[in-house]
Amino acid sequence: MTEAPKDGLTAQVELDHVLEKNKKAIQFIEDVTSNADEIQKRVLAEILSENAHIEYLNRYNLDGQTDQESFKRLIPVVEYEDLQPDIERIANGDTSPILCAQPISELLISSGTSGGKSKLIPSTEEELERRFLLSRLLMPVMNRFVQGLDKGKALYFQFVRSESYTPGGLVARPVLTSLYKSKQFKDKPYDPYNIYTSPIETILCLNSYQSIYSQLLCGLCQNKQVVRMGASFATSFLRVIQFLEKNWTSLCNDIRTGTLDARITDHLVREAVMKILNPDPELEYELVVTTYAGLYRYRVGDVLRVAGFKNKAPQFYFVRRKNVILSIDADKTNEVELQNAVNNAIKHLEPFGASLIGYTSYADTSSIPGHYVLYWEICVYATPIPSLVFEACCLAVEESLNSVYHYCRFSDESIAPLEIKIVETGTFDKLMDYALSLGTSMSQYKTPLCVKLTPMVELLNSSVLSNYFSPKCPK
Repeated sequence: MTEAPKDGLTAQVELDHVLEKNKKAIQFIEDVTSNADEIQKRVLAEILSENAHIEYLNRYNLDGQTDQESFKRLIPVVEYEDLQPDIERIANGDTSPILCAQPISELLISSGTSGGKSKLIPSTEEELERRFLLSRLLMPVMNRFVQGLDKGKALYFQFVRSESYTPGGLVARPVLTSLYKSKQFKDKPYDPYNIYTSPIETILCLNSYQSIYSQLLCGLCQNKQVVRMGASFATSFLRVIQFLEKNWTSLCNDIRTGTLDARITDHLVREAVMKILNPDPELEYELVVTTYAGLYRYRVGDVLRVAGFKNKAPQFYFVRRKNVILSIDADKTNEVELQNAVNNAIKHLEPFGASLIGYTSYADTSSIPGHYVLYWEICVYATPIPSLVFEACCLAVEESLNSVYHYCRFSDESIAPLEIKIVETGTFDKLMDYALSLGTSMSQYKTPLCVKLTPMVELLNSSVLSNYFSPKCPK
């Protein structure tokens, strides 16, 4: 995780040293794979010799024998359940040499994928060194087949999980958490093949939302230096991609403005990320044109994404109109238009003493043609509200929208009648609870004016009490 030396000569010396270590690592792999049988016998003999007097081996009368034949004849093949009583003794504080002669430094928690339940695996400081030896063999092999890995950084997503302590005081944590929290990982020497975009603070952050967000942001800010990407498990990488799909607007805003989203509250993470983050407005792209007919640096209002290049010319992908939150066809409805439309519509509720507690919207394209859906949570104090009133609200919303929407509704018939769904009391509190469960800060939460996430839409639909459609096309 350390930075590269700044002095050119020093950097070259360090690089030569790393290349020499890489050669030795490759030679080590050649040696152990060429003499696998002999090495396995030697390793077994070392294990048995070192642990000759431990309790477990003494139960089976091995009596210090270190040969493979005696070992296979006397020691049974076991499963975790057979060792569990001994491991529980260790977890409860028994420091006698039960399973090995070296002191147990921690218990590693397995994923539970094999048996459906996590297991506690004893580990020692020496074992940690062996795990690092294995990780150090990766890059020398990769470097043989992929050139230029020393010329940039790795956007490698690494995460820790919470740890606990056993009754005997031993720390219990997953193996990767043990690896990333170790002094060997934090203080490993400079290696141009292993420089990451993520500061150590973002990796050690226990809040998964803040960790993913900050690691993604650091990688995107340093995108021109990234030469490889990855994660310990493919599922973790897929999770990051899904996170990017949901949160790209916030990430783009941070890159454009050089600020960090307020939902990142871990002060160590904020300090580390802010050292990397610099404003880069030329990345979020909004179309600005100058025409022969007299428009100079005119903001069209289209938000574009660069999807690739044809030679040196960028190829743009249309994302949306600026500030647009609802769109079915050629229509583009922004926040201000929607808010004004709702304000006009709720005037029909006033004679009944009813008020709007909360609302959001959704572009429903599950049927053809698609249509706008408004979810309303209302407070009715006395008189029940007739269906005709809600239908009038639907029409009032439609009549308040722009001419393109009217054209699509009336002439083109590419948009179906607008729908208002009345949801039960407390629905928008549930919507907030869902957002908080994803890591949103209570102090930063605002009801979204438009929902797109499937779980949010499902939550809203499960709370619908009644629904109404616009009775006719807007004027």
